[in-house]
Amino acid sequence: MTAPVLDIEHLVKRYRDVVALDGVSLQIGAGEIFALLGPNGAGKTTLIGAVCGLVKKTSGRIHLFGVDLDKDALGPRFQVGLVPQEVNFDPFFTVTESLRIQLGYYGRPPDEARIAEVLEALDLTAKANAQTRSLSGGMKRRLLIAKALVHGPKLVFLDEPTAGVDVELRRDLWAYVRKLRSQGTTVVLTTHYLEEAEELADRVGIINEGRLLLVEDKRALMRRMGTKRLVVAFSRPVAQLPEAFASGGVLSEEGKLWVYTERPGHPGVGEVLRGLYAAALPVQEVETRASKLEDVLIEVLHGGGGVAP
Repeated sequence: MTAPVLDIEHLVKRYRDVVALDGVSLQIGAGEIFALLGPNGAGKTTLIGAVCGLVKKTSGRIHLFGVDLDKDALGPRFQVGLVPQEVNFDPFFTVTESLRIQLGYYGRPPDEARIAEVLEALDLTAKANAQTRSLSGGMKRRLLIAKALVHGPKLVFLDEPTAGVDVELRRDLWAYVRKLRSQGTTVVLTTHYLEEAEELADRVGIINEGRLLLVEDKRALMRRMGTKRLVVAFSRPVAQLPEAFASGGVLSEEGKLWVYTERPGHPGVGEVLRGLYAAALPVQEVETRASKLEDVLIEVLHGGGGVAP
């Protein structure tokens, strides 16, 4: 990884007796999509708030674009965009006016072409002159995203950007996030829709109770912790299976359903299937199931497979 866009060292945030961030260290590189995952209250929003200046850290260092935020708290943050969880815009401006004002907040001159580009990307063009209070919930969410992106930030935080919105918006946002990455923008995503993280992320971080449990390339993580299961239905009860792979599976009590889990050092699913047919077992139906990121997240949160970042 080249020089990190964001470099966090031993970040701590305490609220009296509650430790919201417990010594978090993390580096995020230019042009990557990083998914920060964890349950509610894990510390995701607190970490984002500390970087964006919304939360005062207790201790630790944050370097943004190579600048220590203790020495310059404002300059680097002009290059950051944030989509918060909560709707937070003035209801009496139009959509276009809201984006013009947002450009001004970040010291940018009026740029109608940029506003039009963002409106089109998020399917808001038809609502350009509508007052924001008249927007539906999904359109308000689209506007929040537009506000975070209109000034052309180099680092974007998407904090639950698609919570409670329709499938169409989620797909539009996925497409736009990929476009941002292709342009060199770094994206940090938090989401409870884990298929989003699995679809988009280059790397994954898992946080719980303020501690970063794991940071790893998504594909490497899925190879390391993901499993593949073979589910076989038999047309009549089977008393036993070939000894070579019987120990890797579980046969139902009635003997008509067998679930085999592929593990390192054990036969692969293809080899197992060939063995079943070679043994002339009454195979009726076969299904394979690969682990998803959700399965890995649950395993890490329950104490398995974590690697200190």
